[in-house]
Amino acid sequence: MARRGQPQTRARRTVPRDRRHGRRREDVKQDVYSVLARAVREVEAALHTGRVTPSTRTKFQAVALLLRDERARVRAEENVTDAHRAEQLKRLDGIATILAKSAVRDSDLLALLAEDAVVSDEARSVKRDMLRSAGIEPSVDELPPAEPAAAAEQRVVPRSVVSRQLANPFLAPDVAAVRPSGPRPTRLATWELIGPLLSSFERAGSGASACMDLPAPTSRYTPRDMELMPHQARLVAAAAAGHRTFLLADEPGLGKTAQALLAAEAANAYPLLVVVPNVVKTNWAREAKMWTPHRAATVIHGNGESIDGFADIVVVNYEVLDRHVGWLGGFGLRGMVVDEAHFIKNKSSQRSKHVLALSERIRSFTARPLLMALTGTPLINDIEDFRAIWQFLGWIDDKKPLAELMNALDETGLTPADPGFYSAARQCVVDLGIVRRRKVDVAADIPARRIADLPVELDGPVGRSIRAAERELARRMVARYEEALASRRSGAVADGIDHDLVRQVARWEQKDATTSTTGENVFSMMRRIGRAKAGLAADYAVQLARSAGKVVFFAKHVDVMDAAEETFAQQGVRFSSIRGDQTPTVRQRNIDAFTNDADVAVAVCSLTAAGVGLNLQVASNLVLAELSWTAAEQTQAIDRSHRIGQSQPVTAWRIIAAQTIDARIAELIDSKAGLAAQALDGSDEEVGSSTDVQHEALVALLTDALSTAPTSLEG
Repeated sequence: MARRGQPQTRARRTVPRDRRHGRRREDVKQDVYSVLARAVREVEAALHTGRVTPSTRTKFQAVALLLRDERARVRAEENVTDAHRAEQLKRLDGIATILAKSAVRDSDLLALLAEDAVVSDEARSVKRDMLRSAGIEPSVDELPPAEPAAAAEQRVVPRSVVSRQLANPFLAPDVAAVRPSGPRPTRLATWELIGPLLSSFERAGSGASACMDLPAPTSRYTPRDMELMPHQARLVAAAAAGHRTFLLADEPGLGKTAQALLAAEAANAYPLLVVVPNVVKTNWAREAKMWTPHRAATVIHGNGESIDGFADIVVVNYEVLDRHVGWLGGFGLRGMVVDEAHFIKNKSSQRSKHVLALSERIRSFTARPLLMALTGTPLINDIEDFRAIWQFLGWIDDKKPLAELMNALDETGLTPADPGFYSAARQCVVDLGIVRRRKVDVAADIPARRIADLPVELDGPVGRSIRAAERELARRMVARYEEALASRRSGAVADGIDHDLVRQVARWEQKDATTSTTGENVFSMMRRIGRAKAGLAADYAVQLARSAGKVVFFAKHVDVMDAAEETFAQQGVRFSSIRGDQTPTVRQRNIDAFTNDADVAVAVCSLTAAGVGLNLQVASNLVLAELSWTAAEQTQAIDRSHRIGQSQPVTAWRIIAAQTIDARIAELIDSKAGLAAQALDGSDEEVGSSTDVQHEALVALLTDALSTAPTSLEG
């Protein structure tokens, strides 16, 4: 009880403080903007002094968090006019732009802007202080946990994993090979070696190969109906020959996923854990089904309620790894692949700690596990970025080289004081498993132009809403079909379906879609899917830009381009925008910026306005964020980069929303392209039209709906 004369302490409540104290919301917003603006100015001032301190990074992340929360609150706020909301968002955008420009000066700051960036406790504390400065008491979920153990309570053990543990409670260590107990006594034991090893890649790297010697290709582990390219088969052969650690740093488009999956097959490294960014999670499961069809693969979503606990391949994204690291550590893993391994470069981040802890656990459990770090960008900021990757692979620990590397260094007969040490040390590290090939190095292996599909899952409320809308569209067409069927009985009938009538209903729906402004139709569906994919597609474009250089980003709709550009700005990636509403002068200025300015990494292009008449061969990677309606339109876009003057093979990464009409339309576009090639022998003239694809998509949607509910169509 409180002493007499002192006010009692009230329990915290989650309602905003402005309501409890009767303050006007407008006053509080003004305070929030003032606090944000002041904090951004302090970050700017710190950056001007040169060195970025940990406290600067903490304040930077706190500002980014508060900006993100305030933007969401303004957008969701009711009882305000659109003009008022637009004004508040404009002010927040101004602060966000200043923050993004500041981030460009330091790559560690850029990483803090990512959606999956690990939020430090210090940043949360600073954010709480900023809220209180604005007169807002933090809500309960923003307060620190009552005890450190609270974080562990978020960890989960999926039910299917429990079933697996009960079925096989004795997971014996792999003792098939003798694990070295440690480095043998060496004359280098008293030398500090991590620094010289890192420096060796700066001092002795000019002109030297960054690829270990690889054996002749093997096709032994390739499925009968698949074919590896020679450079891929060489890495698989190395795994088959007994090599077990790889830093696979091939450029994007050279098939790192297939190499990793078949290396695991060659090494019998199952169960295999694959840790990936969210945007490529679905694609890994798809590739596993293609390259290792006899191995069950499962993908962890959220708390893992739907995973197969008996699968050979487990795919998890960085964002949810913290929930599953506990049971994964006891899963008996014999292999681990980390995709986009530069994500773990910050060893103080939670995701890096989890990855390194799992690697250490696997190495203590299995004699010779397969460990693979995949990244086209092993170095983002400086040579220190190697540290976390080398530690994951078991080449070093925090202070010294581990047994295999130390023994190799000892065999050189050199010390860091000797002139030849750095080139010899670099080669020792490369021989441990660095594999780096560029497109230009293996041009004979890969086609000059190819389309790579990247399926993505639309999770959360947006994905559920899109799938519900697609079902509603199908139900509407089914009702129309049944109504027409009741009044006539003609046409080709197979499996209980009048296919002539199906095509007629699809034509009616297609016609209505061009005139009606209400209800879902094929055009509104594709636009909604495009908006839902925008952030994922932009994230992938950022990964490509950082690993392979300039990227061309194509979209059909202005709002998709806007969303992508917002993502690029948040992540500190400079871009040019090429749209249909620009004057010729502005358009050319933006094209020149992309082609001539090394710092402009992405060209954001309208699929229709920029699909012709542009020379963008400075880039060899394209991202097609939205599907075109015709194969010819898609080809025209790809040909902006695949043209005379292009020195590298071109890869178009087509982002496809899995389990939606998006995937069906991709198949139809490909079939039309194949028909054109067959009928016209390579001519650019198009067979079919956009209306053909739209019609066939509706036909397929209605046919599928009728096939799943045959009883409603009888009589």
